[in-house]
Amino acid sequence: MASELCKTISVARLEKHKNLFLNYRNLHHFPLELLKDEGLQYLERLYMKRNSLTTLPENLAQKLPNLVELYLHSNNIVVVPEAIGSLVKLQCLDLSDNALEIVCPEIGRLRALRHLRLANNQLQFLPPEVGDLKELQTLDISTNRLLTLPERLHMCLSLQYLTVDRNRLWYVPRHLCQLPSLNELSMAGNRLAFLPLDLGRSRELQYVYVDNNINLKGLPSYLYNKVIGCSGCGAPIQVSEVKLLSFSSGPRTVFLPAEVKAIGTEHDHVLPLQELAMRSLYHTYHSFLKGGQLLVLWLTAAPPSVCRLLTC
Repeated sequence: MASELCKTISVARLEKHKNLFLNYRNLHHFPLELLKDEGLQYLERLYMKRNSLTTLPENLAQKLPNLVELYLHSNNIVVVPEAIGSLVKLQCLDLSDNALEIVCPEIGRLRALRHLRLANNQLQFLPPEVGDLKELQTLDISTNRLLTLPERLHMCLSLQYLTVDRNRLWYVPRHLCQLPSLNELSMAGNRLAFLPLDLGRSRELQYVYVDNNINLKGLPSYLYNKVIGCSGCGAPIQVSEVKLLSFSSGPRTVFLPAEVKAIGTEHDHVLPLQELAMRSLYHTYHSFLKGGQLLVLWLTAAPPSVCRLLTC
């Protein structure tokens, strides 16, 4: 395997390849062959997914100076080293499914970076320097341990897609509402209890997903004409039965009308809730209305709408 790897890298160097695929090689260390002599000066895309790498070399930028895309998905990298900041031409960095606990501040030096994927790691915070990535269009930091987002994130003026699903966020910085290019925001599976009232004010923002935030009970009015995902929001409320009235004989429980329980879609025909409630009341307390005189007295005191309902 080692000889095959060396041959692959040697051929890439000799033929000045721009793409190098080293996926599924069971690599525990960054191949020294990549760092020999002048390195691979022409290499633009390096694929090293599904290995067992734990770190990156400090001279990475020196040996691979023209790297534009670096794919390190599914390794065991714990720290994004300072050396990453020297890859000044890097546009795409994928470090998803690693063991990342720290992202170094030097990541803010990647001024050409457009796509940053850090999903499925152990991150508890992001450095404020992420806000220096003026060209960043995609940021995926889902499935981490983030409690908050950096305030300076709103300075990513090109950011279009922000995914922060399955973290531990309990609020969203209001500054995010100022992102001028944001088109899709996904914050499903967090601990959000409220959203900034300005969220959705931007015309660019069209898709917002806040599913499975059980403490979230309302949405800003600006989101009402957007594409919204909010299933699983709000604490579940048991509405199987409702106490409506109490008579001298003691409190009576009136069960929620079956017509209400059966509502499945917005197109189902449902009678007005007032009418349903009055019908339930009538049937529940019919046994108490014995004798025509008592019924007449009760109808005399009832609102006109109830009288019309009971006489039809």
